[in-house]
Amino acid sequence: MFITCGEALYDMFVKPTENGSSHGVRVDGVVGGSPLNMALGLARMGNRVSLFTRISNDSFGQRLRDFMAANDIGDDYCVAADQPTTLAMVETDEMGHPSYSIYSNGTADCSMELSDIPDELDPRDGLIHLGSFATVLEPSGRALREFAKRNADTHFITYDPNVRAVVVPNIDSWRDTTDELLSVAGMVKASDEDLEIMYPERPIEMFIEKALTAGADICIVTKGPDGALIGSADGRLVQVPGQKVDVIDTVGAGDTFMAASMHYLAAQSACEKGLARDVDLIEMGSFAVKAAAITCSRRGADLPSLADIEAFDGQC
Repeated sequence: MFITCGEALYDMFVKPTENGSSHGVRVDGVVGGSPLNMALGLARMGNRVSLFTRISNDSFGQRLRDFMAANDIGDDYCVAADQPTTLAMVETDEMGHPSYSIYSNGTADCSMELSDIPDELDPRDGLIHLGSFATVLEPSGRALREFAKRNADTHFITYDPNVRAVVVPNIDSWRDTTDELLSVAGMVKASDEDLEIMYPERPIEMFIEKALTAGADICIVTKGPDGALIGSADGRLVQVPGQKVDVIDTVGAGDTFMAASMHYLAAQSACEKGLARDVDLIEMGSFAVKAAAITCSRRGADLPSLADIEAFDGQC
């Protein structure tokens, strides 16, 4: 049903050493990368999902493949490569908000080429998701954007810029990529933090209008603990409130929100241009807010299952 495209990496959580030395750190690595996080969430919600990326032949890459196999994430569209695996060093503040240092120069998932694009897709795969820095960082960005455009007439495209200026500091590149993918996307999500970076001092409603004018059926702007603002092509604009939880960290919260929204569309048989605009925006947003809240109550991008979301009562 779903293909997520882009990074597959290791998030390396960094903390001071236990003896309190200001010079030493402890590192705890977990599987990450926005597209792989989303694939995990979609699989845990009971969906068929595959990842399109390059995966390194190094030891981290083998662990990524093992993780995918253990979590029912298909690697049919994964290309083996000798380049190393991308590593993201993550430090969280007292509020659980992460800061990143990402080592992506010459790595496998950031070195995709046009030749990596599959000639044929499984007919069961109807939705393609793109997002984050692999869509911007060349040469992978060109390959991923071309993949989306080649399949836009036959597949429902979703997009989340998930801006990481630490990897691509040229903000014009993020704007250009966003403009290019808005032209083919059926559903778009961005965070208010993304928009503050790309379009500073502009109201978030302007981005929603921009995405819908470009042809999207649905545009979502997430606002952290304040929920989300969601617009649709039929003129609706709704505010979905957030959920209060005890936050461990917010790593993967946006990925969870997008994965849950995609799951909701599929459950409503609405993964098709023109159909998505008719869904219940409040119901979809509330489902996605619950899912993201659960992830915030856990360490790292530990996305919830469908049973977790359905059982959520506002307490984590």
